Amino acid sequence: MTKTEMDSLGWEQCDIILVSGDAYVDHPSFGPAIIGRVLEAQGFKVGIIAQPDWHSPDDFTRLGRPRLFFGVTSGNIDSMLHHYTANKKLRHDDPYSPGGRHGLRPNRAAIVYSNLIRQAYKDVPIVLGGIEASLRRLAHYDYWDDAARRSILFDARADLLVYGMGEKAIGRIAQILNTEGGIQKPVLRLANLPDIRMDLELQDIPGTAVIIRGSELQNIGTSDTVELPSFEEVSASKEAFNRAFVIAANEANPYFGKRLLQKHGDRYLLVNPPALPMNSEELDAVYALPFQRQPHPSYTEPIPALETVKWSVTSHRGCYGGCSFCTLFFHQGPVIQSRSIESIINEIELLARDPKFKGIISDIGGPTANMYGTGCKIDGRERFCRKPSCLAPQMCENLKPGQHASVKLWHEALKVPGVKNIFVASGVRYDLALHDHKYSKELIQKHTGGHLKVAPEHCAANVLKQMNKPALSVFIEFIKIFRHLSKKEQYLVPYLISSHPGCSYDDMLDLKSFLKRNDLVVEQVQDFIPLPMTASAAMYHTGRNPYSGQELFVEKTAAGKLRQRYVLEAGRGDQWEGSGKNERKYKRLKQTRRKP
Repeated sequence: MTKTEMDSLGWEQCDIILVSGDAYVDHPSFGPAIIGRVLEAQGFKVGIIAQPDWHSPDDFTRLGRPRLFFGVTSGNIDSMLHHYTANKKLRHDDPYSPGGRHGLRPNRAAIVYSNLIRQAYKDVPIVLGGIEASLRRLAHYDYWDDAARRSILFDARADLLVYGMGEKAIGRIAQILNTEGGIQKPVLRLANLPDIRMDLELQDIPGTAVIIRGSELQNIGTSDTVELPSFEEVSASKEAFNRAFVIAANEANPYFGKRLLQKHGDRYLLVNPPALPMNSEELDAVYALPFQRQPHPSYTEPIPALETVKWSVTSHRGCYGGCSFCTLFFHQGPVIQSRSIESIINEIELLARDPKFKGIISDIGGPTANMYGTGCKIDGRERFCRKPSCLAPQMCENLKPGQHASVKLWHEALKVPGVKNIFVASGVRYDLALHDHKYSKELIQKHTGGHLKVAPEHCAANVLKQMNKPALSVFIEFIKIFRHLSKKEQYLVPYLISSHPGCSYDDMLDLKSFLKRNDLVVEQVQDFIPLPMTASAAMYHTGRNPYSGQELFVEKTAAGKLRQRYVLEAGRGDQWEGSGKNERKYKRLKQTRRKP
């Protein structure tokens, strides 16, 4: 973080400097901490510049020039989503900043940081990573510009981009640059360093993207490469935009996906296939690294995002739900990567030894809590599976849905001295839970802390179809089971989305009626935001489902979007009108829920 710290370690120069839009927290829920620890474990000297002043290049030079490269990320969340609401109003807080203060990172942080580094050090390689870079790696629709934007690599003037969970790719990049002598010896012809040649090994790393010139196309194989409609084509034609989206989605399987090529002007974006998923041993090794689980000591105010995960444990990565509006498919991927029970127990034992630990593990989970230990019988390796979801519209016959691994994990975790209880705060796929009664029973009766989060998102069949969610009847069945198995006063908390493509005002009125009939309390209504590289963003931008071509109603006006959301929010009192019991339920829930 500072030159003084470098001096205390006896370092004259960092090998790699990571720049982040978030405050630095040495915890495995924070991307820069994981990447930094992984590189450190490989023997590299890693410096961190967190939330630098972006008004000049000066703050980017505080640790000097790195020997190998700068790694740049906007943080754990896309910076535009961090800053603006669905109605494009400025948010007033930032959970990834000290004291929750807003304004410590710029809009489009990865682009701004990378360009400032380029001003300060014209010949140092820059590697983009994190979710902002990952989801903007191709030409994409940007909600805040309301237009297609080119790949972030071009605007950032960076040299390589790592997408997805980047431990393997960033480690390989560091090894190649280190072997070749880093920037001391010309080994690359990176897009923005024209005097340096491209090393083919660096160009071919899975989970990365680079920019090449047209004259270099002859150096890449075409048999395993698929060309997308160009940036100019997807900007001019919505049909071309959807065609590009479907091609990219079809090549997202790490076991057989091909390289993607997309022309931008007179240059080409080359996106390699996704990195292979980590096995349990590899994932265990990452989470066994010596994280301090604390913010950097220079901070005098708490980092709110840490407080929500301080006593939680990540059990797995990936999600095969394939919801149209979700970014996980293109970032973490559909393959479930589970840690071993031993690895998770070791982390829980570490938490239990903390003097501040109160005996409660607030969450054991991942993107979807009950996917731990589940997976596909074939992992898409056979028959070249290109399904965007293993669960919708019906559960795939190749899915192994048993959740016994989660139950076993809970039993082992409760044996750890000092652990009194374990809760599941991550979202649960209720359609998956219905296939394992033992899991559902233990979850509902022992590991639900007052309310259980589920995400039906809507009730209208036409909207659920566009969202790629299961039929409403599945949710109704889970409601019945939840209430039958509950032995204490606790509630289902449904997450809902308004103004999703295909959703009308009348659909929201139907949703309100459904909630009232089923005595459900609304905790959160998310006004739909089209996130880059999602199917829902393609629907929003083009007015058509990219897979089926179905024409859709899309609410795009600010007034119309608010009107849909206010059916549930402003009219919330109507749901509980005349019911003292439900009024009390809502008040209790409101008192316990987290601030947004």
